[in-house]
Amino acid sequence: MSYCRRSFLRTLAAACVTDGAASAASPGGGKTLEGVFPIAFSPFTEENKLDLEGLASEVRFCNRGGVAGLIWPQIASAWSTLSDTERLEGAEAILSAGKGGTTALVIGVQSADMAASARYAKHAAKLGADAIISLPPAGVTDEKALLDFYQQVGRMTELQLFAQSTGAMSVDLLVKMFETIPTFRQVKDEAGDPLLRVAEIRRRTNGELKVFSGFGVQTMITEMRLGFAGHCPYVNLADVYTEAYGLWHHAKMREAFDMFGRIQAMASLMPVNTIDIMIARGVFRPGTKARVAPPVPGAPTKSFPGPKLSTDQIRALLNEFLGPYLKG
Repeated sequence: MSYCRRSFLRTLAAACVTDGAASAASPGGGKTLEGVFPIAFSPFTEENKLDLEGLASEVRFCNRGGVAGLIWPQIASAWSTLSDTERLEGAEAILSAGKGGTTALVIGVQSADMAASARYAKHAAKLGADAIISLPPAGVTDEKALLDFYQQVGRMTELQLFAQSTGAMSVDLLVKMFETIPTFRQVKDEAGDPLLRVAEIRRRTNGELKVFSGFGVQTMITEMRLGFAGHCPYVNLADVYTEAYGLWHHAKMREAFDMFGRIQAMASLMPVNTIDIMIARGVFRPGTKARVAPPVPGAPTKSFPGPKLSTDQIRALLNEFLGPYLKG
């Protein structure tokens, strides 16, 4: 998965993905690409088979909860453990389940192989995705190479492109990407300190590059105060995050503060970054498993210090403290 700059550029140049073929889907699919865009989990059966019905259930969960968007597969989806077949079948299950819904669906296309990225992107466009997203290639830090990479991804379809920034990707690089990639209008910023970067990104792109937060969205109130356009939490409380977002953007700041405080309080009672809540909420079937992906440099590694709770205990706590706000 690691590239030196020379081998990365050689692979980039060799891939036959520069035709810029137009997608039948209109960019953005008519949906607003702002708001709460959680990262979907990848559910697996006890036999380690990707649970396609579980993926579809996440889409329906987000539609019921009025969640603006859903992204799959990214880091929280253990994307690096997925086979080519799992990527394609998973995307198809998600996009099929989302037809007619209001939740925008964003499909991840990152890969060590540019030809595979093109295949994922064009597959997503053909099946009606609203946008695509890509992490940067592993091990590449040269910003000229990263610019080349994202320019290439941006030509794969006419869909809007989300980029996820990581490591030391600079604001200068994001601005250059914005200026040279017509479809690049959203960034999930996890490079450096996003709270310190957002003002400059917005100023230098006249507010047209929409900045989304990551890192588990643990600072949502600050993010909204600073002008983040979207937020990418774990999916299991996405409806409650959506409630906080809606309150804030209807000038009910105090109520939004209180709503986000409920999420933070719940995080003091149980882990909010595992599939356990999805099982307790009936989105995933009992026995659903998650794959463990290799650690990602710079990704949050916070672990919950308390005891592991049973499904019944999780469900009881959710009903007791969040019951009126659980719409999914």
